Amino acid sequence: MAWTLLGIAGLLEIAFAFAMKSSEGFTRLVPALFTVATGLSSVVLLSFSMRTLPMGTGYAVWTGIGAAGTAIVGVLVLGDSAAPLRLLCIGLILAGVIGLKLVATD
Repeated sequence: MAWTLLGIAGLLEIAFAFAMKSSEGFTRLVPALFTVATGLSSVVLLSFSMRTLPMGTGYAVWTGIGAAGTAIVGVLVLGDSAAPLRLLCIGLILAGVIGLKLVATD
């Protein structure tokens, strides 16, 4: 269950970053409210997952999902660069997240 909560928290972290961009510096009400809701929800679910997962593993996986997912959304939705080296770096983040999951001792 902790890994499921952590995965959802990571997805909410992606939504948080996208909403923050859409809020245009918190000048647009609905995206700003969505930013607050997704950010808070993400941190709460992270804290629930860390009841049983090791702190370092949980936090690293959460930030990895958020970082890689946000970069992918940026490429697919916002037209950010899809340069090969950038994609390789995103892949390395994902490899790290998968590696942490595989070696977790929970």
